[in-house]
Amino acid sequence: MTKIDTETRHRTKPGANIFEELGFGKAEAKALKADLDSEINAARAVKVQLMDELTAWISANHYKQYEAAEILKVARPRVTDVVNKKTSKFTVDMLITLLARAGKEVHLTVG
Repeated sequence: MTKIDTETRHRTKPGANIFEELGFGKAEAKALKADLDSEINAARAVKVQLMDELTAWISANHYKQYEAAEILKVARPRVTDVVNKKTSKFTVDMLITLLARAGKEVHLTVG
């Protein structure tokens, strides 16, 4: 039986620029990191907006989290994650699915 190598050889420290560690020059690494950070922030903003809509729906209907979970067909902790804006735990697709289950239409506008 072949042994699979799972040894960790390097870890990037928090706040470090992964692109520098991959061998890109300082200027290029800085530009790549800035682009990536911008994309991450844009995706996070979309998720927060969708989560705000779900949270407003829960509040407007005076649902308890377990009631919302039943309607959304998810476990109650997932509703808690939405309410607490834990964006890393959701894809945009999943949030749109939850909004659809709540009877909300989602329209995408590109400007």
